[in-house]
Amino acid sequence: MTNAQWFLLVGGLMLVRGLTATLLKRLPVTAAIVYLAAGLLVGPSVLNLFQFNPLKESALLETLTEVAVLISLFAAGVKMPVPFNFGRWRTPLLLATVAMTLTVAMVAAFAYYVLGLPLGAGVLLGAILAPTDPVLATDVQSRHPGDLDQLRFTLTSEAGMNDGSAFPFVMLGMGLLGLHELGDSGLRWIALDVLWATGAGIAIGGGAGIALARLGWKLRRAPHQHELMDDFLGLGLIGVVYGLAVLVHAWGFLAVFFAAVALRQTELKLAQAAREALNARTLPETVRTATTAKAKPVPEPMPTVSEGSLVFKEHLERLSELTLVLLVGGTLFLSSWSWEAVGLALFLFLIARPISVLVALLGTPTAWRIRGMTSWFGVRGIGSLYYLMYAIQHGLPATLAMQLIQLTLIVVTLSILLHGISVKPLMRYFWRRSKQVTIP
Repeated sequence: MTNAQWFLLVGGLMLVRGLTATLLKRLPVTAAIVYLAAGLLVGPSVLNLFQFNPLKESALLETLTEVAVLISLFAAGVKMPVPFNFGRWRTPLLLATVAMTLTVAMVAAFAYYVLGLPLGAGVLLGAILAPTDPVLATDVQSRHPGDLDQLRFTLTSEAGMNDGSAFPFVMLGMGLLGLHELGDSGLRWIALDVLWATGAGIAIGGGAGIALARLGWKLRRAPHQHELMDDFLGLGLIGVVYGLAVLVHAWGFLAVFFAAVALRQTELKLAQAAREALNARTLPETVRTATTAKAKPVPEPMPTVSEGSLVFKEHLERLSELTLVLLVGGTLFLSSWSWEAVGLALFLFLIARPISVLVALLGTPTAWRIRGMTSWFGVRGIGSLYYLMYAIQHGLPATLAMQLIQLTLIVVTLSILLHGISVKPLMRYFWRRSKQVTIP
């Protein structure tokens, strides 16, 4: 395709998406399905107007998916309605750790015993496919920073954390393939890839988010009263946190998610403290003049970096979703479909994900209807493509890389179709049959 044809295609899709936003909400399909259909139409499956080779373009695709996941993780973290603590976050923590580990193990076993892949490749494939996606799962994730719905909170926070908790298993799979140093009995992997990288990522993100929140709050208040560019601050926080985490060999995805959570929650605490201080100062005066003076107008809430940058991030998220899902459609040939790939997808959706969720949440007070919905809506997408491209860029052999590419692309495609078609009817049925469960 020429540049002019690409402009026509992408511009046309953006116009259609913008003009049919209300209609799309009523139809039992998602925007990702529309983009995928367009990619399949112009790609090698139908018209063959363009072909995208993920093996040859792995560096480009790694960068594109990396940026998309980072933006989506920041948006997800900003929408978290409650601060991080074990009581409220117990369910997503279990999903991001216990369920993640079980899913990797089951997919690895399927790949080893059914598909005949080496054990290292099986573990790597499990790590690629285990994390749920923060980019393509917007229909089941928190809609705004004040959304207290338990199901949406669980799915959003799980997606935010497991994009980082999958990385140790990626490194384990690569280590078993001889592409990464694991150390004697895996001690180096446990010490650096699990404990250090996870803890350092959370600490870097949390510290940076708190620091930016306090600095922005101070600059906006008297006597400074500066105007701030919230979109730049949000992007800058992503870049600094991610870059610093990578430099010290910590998990940058975790760092960015927790930076966004810390930024939002710190700003909320500062705003609450300011309101309480204002009430304490004005209450005596209000009591004295209640019968003789008009009530003073309530001051407008001070703008925050988290809310100011969220709209811009959501626009970037939609654009990256369009671009990457279009490319997914452009990578698929009719020969890409195989019983092995379809069987892997069905095993992941119908067996591995439900079992891992149910086992992880044993003994928790999570409502069974939420467990059921969580078991099904484990959307796979852009994050899986990133991990695969990361492995390819770090020396994954070409023959094995092609096998994993075909398997991953079919799983992602079927996830877009099956989860996309089912999300709206299932969510409507869920809300009709049950009262809303909110975060305690």
